[in-house]
Amino acid sequence: MTNQPTMKPNAFPSLASTIHTGETRDEEIPRVVTEPVFETTGLSVLYSGFRAVKDVDLTIRRGEITAFIGSSGCGKSTILRCFNRMNDLIEGAAVEGQLSYRGVNLYDPAVNPVEVRRRVGMVFQKPNPFPKSIFENVAYGPKLQGAKKPELAEIVERSLRKAALWDEVKDRLNESAMGMSGGQQQRLCIARAIASDPEVLLMDEPCSALDPIATARIEDLMRELRDEYTIVIVTHNMQQAARVSDMTAYFGVEVSEEDDRRTGMLVEYNRTEKMFSNPEDQRTENYITGRFG
Repeated sequence: MTNQPTMKPNAFPSLASTIHTGETRDEEIPRVVTEPVFETTGLSVLYSGFRAVKDVDLTIRRGEITAFIGSSGCGKSTILRCFNRMNDLIEGAAVEGQLSYRGVNLYDPAVNPVEVRRRVGMVFQKPNPFPKSIFENVAYGPKLQGAKKPELAEIVERSLRKAALWDEVKDRLNESAMGMSGGQQQRLCIARAIASDPEVLLMDEPCSALDPIATARIEDLMRELRDEYTIVIVTHNMQQAARVSDMTAYFGVEVSEEDDRRTGMLVEYNRTEKMFSNPEDQRTENYITGRFG
């Protein structure tokens, strides 16, 4: 499996009537909490031939929040980026093993990565609003997808309401998003991701640049969105993982004796309450209790 396969115009052709390029909506795909959304088997990521993360096996299910925890350099964000093929954009990156999205090989040459990113939205570590108005930020994705002007106002309002931001900005939608606070900007980025009608939201340390009050707002928002979206979050904050997630994956590192290079690996993946109260692997307990990492 290579990092940049030749693309064909239609995404996910093997699901036929279930998933098309940008035409499917929620009423056509049952949302069942126990239904697998992502399944990985032996998933590995290489950068210029070096295996940065190896042999990750996990299942991420519909309607759950999954947290990735672990020390820096263990591959949390690298694996997260596999789920919407953001690693395709990194020169020298390659993906091996199996990664399926709703039963479809996400790295099949017939899969359109642009459609993958519509279905699997992403919120980054630092808020990254466009230098446009609040309205234009949220409307950006739907415009690209062909939404007409009469639809946009409804989409923007609905998305801002879901992001718990509407009441704060409804009277200044035409003002620049750059004038918002950091917490508001991050919620705007969540609204922008929601506006493209994804099934999954990936969040790469979304609270690391925010103060405790803004962090609490984002955590409350994640819990509210869980009923509508499958959420995967990377966090260095173990208390945050314990507060918001249903499942937790702990990633560790394997250090080469020859050249001291670090390879990330999945150590344990379990229900959050079990992971934090009675982990199965001693390495997990050592990390959670602060003995290392």
